[in-house]
Amino acid sequence: MALTPRLEIRQSQTLVMTPQLQQAIKLLQLSNLELAAFVEQEIEKNPLLEMADEDGRREGAIDGAAGETKDGAAPESAEGGPAEADEQATDEQGADSRLNDSGDAGDSGDAPLDIDMSNVYNNDSVPDTVGGDGTGHWSTGGGGRGDGEGQFDSRYGGAETLRDHLEEQLPGAFSDAAGLALGRSLIESLNDDGYLADSVEVVAERLGCPVTVVEAALAMMQGFSPVGVFARDLKECLALQLRDRDRYDPAMATFVENLELLAENGLPQLRRLCGVSQEDLFDMVDEIRALNPKPGAGFTAEPVQSLVPDVFVRQKSDGGWGVELNNETLPRVLVNQRYYSEIAGAARTEKDKTYLADCLSSANWLTRALDQRARTILKVSTEIVRQQDGFFAHGVEHLRPLNLRTIAEAIEMHESTVSRVTNNKYLATGRGIFELKYFFTSGVSCENGESALSAEAIRHKIREMVDNESPDDILSDDKMVEVLRAAGIDIARRTVAKYRESIHIPSSVQRRRQKRMGRTMKAARLAKMA
Repeated sequence: MALTPRLEIRQSQTLVMTPQLQQAIKLLQLSNLELAAFVEQEIEKNPLLEMADEDGRREGAIDGAAGETKDGAAPESAEGGPAEADEQATDEQGADSRLNDSGDAGDSGDAPLDIDMSNVYNNDSVPDTVGGDGTGHWSTGGGGRGDGEGQFDSRYGGAETLRDHLEEQLPGAFSDAAGLALGRSLIESLNDDGYLADSVEVVAERLGCPVTVVEAALAMMQGFSPVGVFARDLKECLALQLRDRDRYDPAMATFVENLELLAENGLPQLRRLCGVSQEDLFDMVDEIRALNPKPGAGFTAEPVQSLVPDVFVRQKSDGGWGVELNNETLPRVLVNQRYYSEIAGAARTEKDKTYLADCLSSANWLTRALDQRARTILKVSTEIVRQQDGFFAHGVEHLRPLNLRTIAEAIEMHESTVSRVTNNKYLATGRGIFELKYFFTSGVSCENGESALSAEAIRHKIREMVDNESPDDILSDDKMVEVLRAAGIDIARRTVAKYRESIHIPSSVQRRRQKRMGRTMKAARLAKMA
């Protein structure tokens, strides 16, 4: 075969993602805050884009949130094809559709463990349960807003920061410039809880001074208010507060040094190490629990971003569910056609005309992409509410197993699109604010032909069993398996143990020890009061 140059014609098929399609996919997975920042950047770059006023739109403008385009065509979807009109839409942004005929919603709060010893200070705090206790009822009005402005916002006043509070005390401790610089460096090394995040050696190396100088400055600043700041660990923080109260005697020092025994409920061993009576040990426990393990937490370190839902779900008078988009999270972008007409007529060079055409094309595509994003979020949220009707009506114990494929097939979209839509999007209900991904969970099969229960529903049942157990009858994992199987839930012991650990419930041995010690301490306090 001769190696000579020649021309050949070949036909092939390739999938090419245009810049517009990439932008539409990017918009789908952005949160409301990220979307607002992205739109602001686009408005700065494109002179034809502007934010809409609350009173209305300009003449000849295109409203991206309402889905109107210059030629009246339907916007294209993120998959590249034409988007179908949302038949359930009843206003500009949202839909108010009856999904089912379920009854009134009940409370589904997750009560914490009622154990006296569960409040022992340690570095691994139990995270708050998602959802709420069913008391956060609200209603939506025409624009999809909550019942009262700021219903879901956390209000923070102009509280003093920890850094400002400590820097005000620096002149009383240091009079020279070197001491003040060292003090500010130590303040910069604090975390939000008031603990020293960097070691003394690191601070000394950063400032180029001896370690002994840093240790002396640290010892002086550990006397600052609030008491306990600049501690390097929990034990030192508690020791500083006890010294301030003149309660750091040898017995208390031994107690603090062996603080891990308190977390493990090893009170008999603690009593032997400290050499005190049982009554004195209980008093020491009360003193420890009265201290502040996070002295810096009472100050505002940074502005806290409130969690704003993207979708509202409310129960209708006929028993169905109304699903509405939160208009406040959707940017109202307009294309200023009047301005384009004015400057297009004055354009003379081909470069200027090309630039204006690109700006107009980019602005029109952005409005269509924003409209399609809003429609897709609404469509996915509506199907989630329909699939999880039992959760909204009766609580977390009725949460069904659900995956992305089920939603994708129901709304005729790709799984990747559903995954992007549910990323960093939140849904507000009377039971609290949930991330859309919360409703996607694996299932556990049930006996007697019943439908499977979700993993979250099983965790809720385990939590209920632990909350209702008595100190004399602590449920082991095997016993929980028996109770669940009696209820028709086929589950293995290792699965129960995995779910129990995922919601931070200790083992039966630890719970039995905790409740016994809690009961003993309560009896001792009552006897002391008598």
